[in-house]
Amino acid sequence: MAQVYDVIVIGLGGMGSAAAYQLASRGQRVLGLERHTPVHHWGSSHGQSRIIRQAYFEDPAYVPLLLRAYELWKQLEREVGQELLTITGGLMLGPPNSEVILGSIRSAQEHNLPHEIWDASEIKRRFPPLQPDAQVVALYEEQAGFVHPEAAVRSYLQRAEQLGAILHFEEPVTAWTAAPSGDGVRVTTAQGTYEAGRLVIAPGAWAPEVLSSLGLPLEVQRQVMYWFDPLGGVEPFSVGHFPIYIWDCADGAYFYGFPAHNGPQGGVKVAFHTFGTPCTPNAIDREVDATEIERMRSYLASRIPALNSVCLNAVTCMYTNTPDQHFVIALHPQHPQVAIAAGFSGHGFKFASVVGEILADLVMEGATRHPTALFAPQRLITPGVG
Repeated sequence: MAQVYDVIVIGLGGMGSAAAYQLASRGQRVLGLERHTPVHHWGSSHGQSRIIRQAYFEDPAYVPLLLRAYELWKQLEREVGQELLTITGGLMLGPPNSEVILGSIRSAQEHNLPHEIWDASEIKRRFPPLQPDAQVVALYEEQAGFVHPEAAVRSYLQRAEQLGAILHFEEPVTAWTAAPSGDGVRVTTAQGTYEAGRLVIAPGAWAPEVLSSLGLPLEVQRQVMYWFDPLGGVEPFSVGHFPIYIWDCADGAYFYGFPAHNGPQGGVKVAFHTFGTPCTPNAIDREVDATEIERMRSYLASRIPALNSVCLNAVTCMYTNTPDQHFVIALHPQHPQVAIAAGFSGHGFKFASVVGEILADLVMEGATRHPTALFAPQRLITPGVG
């Protein structure tokens, strides 16, 4: 006999763990299913730090969600008694007419966000490790910083269980079906069959597989995160002395980075947002070769010279990209008892706290007060597919 719950959550990474917590906090009988161990490093919710910022160059429509995300991260911090969100200040750097600069200014002005515009000399004066060319400017915002992804996911899982959720790990889903009536779902794994009134699907890089019937044009890409040992030591890069940043290089590439926050031997993290290569979760090259490290160093050499140094560590993660780089968060077009969250395109983790709230709203109430029109899957689905 199938085991019955109110809501089943498929995927317990950033989005799924937050959804499981939100649902359990609302008194739902929740089953969470995860194909890997808790807080694993095989997907997209790892790497010690994920940028959070408010002057969102991607689209001003994200800003209300960001403001709520900050509130919810701070709420989770209070519940678990641990810092999950570190505010460092943040710089968006690039030529004055670049996407990063123009988009950040647009969001800041539209939502009355405090910000400053600096020229290259002011950037160097405030943060000496940064050495931009004369034509580079920056938008600075005090409230930018980073979320600690592993600690955040672990905290959501912990709180979900404390609130009564049942969480199964190393139990991949083999199939799911939704009743045509719009009420009820069945989920099958190698270990058993489970039934519930509602379903949340937050599968990360496994979305092309788990949501295959929708025909969403999702592409999974391999990305690399690097930690360099700064020349002269980590002190100039430490929290309190150095910001998070995103640097538009005006050649189609941009990279981002963080303060040092893992002690003198932990290095300084940087990564490209570009240069991803197609992969699948089951066929990704986890090794990082010397040419990749040298390409990263070539971008750092003139811009952050102290990081043109020894690479201490490099690890892979995965982006699941949509063609327009915007998310998919909605009720399933054919099954109103199913909510989906996918295609976070390398900039989603900061939103996990509010995405969990949205997913809980959708499966419990059929709607959410949050602005999510930008994330409708119908914009991506070819008519007649799915």
